[in-house]
Amino acid sequence: MIVLENVCKEFKTVKKQEGLKGAFKGLFSRDYTLKKAVDNMTFTINKGEIVGYIGANGAGKSTTIKMMTGILTPSSGKVTVDGIVPYENRTENAKKIGVVFGQRTQLWWDLALRETFTVLKEIYEVSNEDFEYRMKFLDDVLGLGEFMATPVRSLSLGQRMRADLAASLLHNPKILYLDEPTIGLDVMVKEKVRKAIKEINKEFGTTVILTTHDLNDIEELCNRIIIIDNGKKIYDGSIEAIKSTFGYMSQVEIKVKSTEVFKSFDINKSLNFSKEDLFIEEGDGSVIVTFNKNKIPVSDIIYVIMKECPVIDVSIKETSIEEIIKKIYRNEVSV
Repeated sequence: MIVLENVCKEFKTVKKQEGLKGAFKGLFSRDYTLKKAVDNMTFTINKGEIVGYIGANGAGKSTTIKMMTGILTPSSGKVTVDGIVPYENRTENAKKIGVVFGQRTQLWWDLALRETFTVLKEIYEVSNEDFEYRMKFLDDVLGLGEFMATPVRSLSLGQRMRADLAASLLHNPKILYLDEPTIGLDVMVKEKVRKAIKEINKEFGTTVILTTHDLNDIEELCNRIIIIDNGKKIYDGSIEAIKSTFGYMSQVEIKVKSTEVFKSFDINKSLNFSKEDLFIEEGDGSVIVTFNKNKIPVSDIIYVIMKECPVIDVSIKETSIEEIIKKIYRNEVSV
């Protein structure tokens, strides 16, 4: 569906000279610096996948998306989207894709939302039958009916985001690019948008590429993530795999009647594991055990604690994808 082969994108910027003399010199000759925003990017996204494309600010996410949508042309390498080169066939490519940018809208500011959809229907040459079917489906999953008669300028941020998502799907695109689709939204609206994306993918088999800084979006929606840093791909795989590889340390918090006994208790000796795989800390009325879940069953930990004192409650915390990504960004783990 989407194939990138050794794609690079360089930007040339003027190197400014200091002082009046440098400014005067710049009128007659200029020095340039090259910035490689995307560096030898290669990956394939198959039909119907929901893929999270993530990285820190300036990592090259937006540049890659712009090459896939046909806005930018690569400096080298090749991009194909559903069998065509998007920057060589922009009109044909535009018919196959939908795009939602969290900070920008494709809606007409002064028109009622219903009229905006009618205009888009004509632009995309959607038949009356298809238009009615899709509008009913989108209304069901996004709850558009309550503000269809409202001018776009009067919509709340959450309403506008739902409307933008619907507008991008009117022509039933094969591929949907989402750039920060839940930015600034409250919890309830975020849940509606996430549910809608899942339903759209399930109903139409739409391929979804999602860029976001909200890693809850990634965990809720994506089975696969691609992580980039300084224009290079550093990870491409499933969320389960990255959690298994880098999120193997879990925590169990055990509330007990008294923590006094644990001042002299050696849990490593009891379970015969090193402090790299198992260590205990005292909390407020509880003990917190950090352990390697790939080596130590949580039941064994609870068993040895219960032998020392009565247990009131137990809660287990897995390492979140957000914590793992932060570690990768800080170079605390290598991928």
